[in-house]
Parts: sequence; C-alpha cells; structure tokens
Amino acid sequence: MKRLGILLISLSIIACQSEKKTAGQADSTENSDLTFKYDSLQVFSKQVKTAEKGNADTAYAKIVYPVFTDQKLNQLIEKKTIKAAEQTDTSTNKTYQELAASFIEGFDSINKDPEMAQSGAWFLDDQTKVLVSRPDYLCLEHSNVNYAGGAHPNSAMVYWNLDPKTLNEITLESLIKEGSLPELTAIGEKIFRKNEKLSPTASLKDNYFFEKDTFSLNRNFTITKEGLKFLYNPYEIKAYAYGSTELVIPFSELKAVAKPNTLLSPTP
Repeated sequence: MKRLGILLISLSIIACQSEKKTAGQADSTENSDLTFKYDSLQVFSKQVKTAEKGNADTAYAKIVYPVFTDQKLNQLIEKKTIKAAEQTDTSTNKTYQELAASFIEGFDSINKDPEMAQSGAWFLDDQTKVLVSRPDYLCLEHSNVNYAGGAHPNSAMVYWNLDPKTLNEITLESLIKEGSLPELTAIGEKIFRKNEKLSPTASLKDNYFFEKDTFSLNRNFTITKEGLKFLYNPYEIKAYAYGSTELVIPFSELKAVAKPNTLLSPTP
C-alpha cells in the first residue's frame, strides 16, 4: 500500500495546502520551429491521517505540461490530457486545475465518512512531454500514474502525433499505403515473436490478451530515429506484472508499406 511520509506533510505545509504552480525554463527540441516551456501545478489534500509507523495517508495531484506560443495547441493538449487522465468523453473538468482538484475531492469525500475511509495515500502524477517538435511533426508523450485505492497503482502512456500546421492527428493509416495494414501487421508480428522468443507458430492464447488470440498492432505509436515504435500498456496484451511492451519496426522494414513523402519514408 502506498504511503507518504513526513516529507509529504512538510510539503503540504509549505504549499499551504493549496495549488502550487511553477513555470519551467524555455525549451525546444532539435531542429524545431516550435518553442515551448514546461509548466506544472501541485495540489495537496487538507486531510492528513496518521498511519502505521508514523507515516501519513493523504493525497496529492501533480500535473506537468508544455506551454507553446500557439494557444490553440495549448487548449488541445489540455483537452487531450483531461480525456486521457479520466478516460471519458463526458468529464465536467475543463482545466488542469479542475482535473487536479477533482482528484483531491474524491479522496476527501471518501475519507469524511469513517465507514468508507480507506487506508493508504492517493496520488495522481500526470505528465506530458514533447518528444519530437519539427515543422512537419509534433509528438507528445502523455503518461499518467495514479493510485486511488486497490491492489496497485494504475499507469498508462500514450503518444499524440500531430501536424503542427493544422493540429490534425497523424494517423497510422495516413502514413501507409491503402490496404497495406495486413502486411505491416505481419512485419510487426515477426519482430514481436522474435522479441518474445516465440516460434512463428507458437500460440498467443495462454500468455497474451490479443483479441481472438491473433497478433495486432494498436494505434499507440511514435516515429523515432530507428523507425515506427508501438507501445502496449500494462494489461493491454500482458498481465500487469509484465509492465509495458515496446515494438519497433525499422525504417528498412517499412519501405514496401510506407506512403511516399511521409514521415515513414525519410529522405537519406
């Protein structure tokens, strides 16, 4: 069970049990026309309960996010962050502050009632990082780790691929030739089986969660210097204990399926 110690109590006092917002240094990625800085906020619960061995059970929410000069882009990132953190399209929260506050309110509400009170500290750690920032490609990595009771924390990481000019999503289908997804999937499965030390005919039924026990590519990808990288989160294709799974398809393997003049067919 997650515990927060004396240090967290001290931090809560320093923060006056209120929001704390810190501006980051101006930053940008290599060869980028999109400059940004990181900003953050932290919210602590006013409820602190003494727990075992002098520890304290309370709650905090921390959100880190990039701030660009383009306000429409900032609004899009904020909207996507809230949707990803809450995994819903119907949230009443509209800002980072509201997202953090609602998490703390959930902890406070439960622990006001002695019959419903839970032992163990709650936390929300939500971060959005800029992985790639180029005139033709913006990739953001959004990670969310949270604990609100239960056997263990929950975590998820997703990539947001955007066209910086239009702010439209860059989809996998927009990068590969029409009808070539089965071929790309076959390439991915070959690499997956090699990484997992599976034979070409080994069953995926017992140790994996693929639908109909058939390998498939998800849509959680980013484009790296090595190629097309997919990420499967905990519980997505394996048990929680195995964590996340990465799969990288090198550019050399994408020549037959990549559309010309796209991010998957870089010029030498």
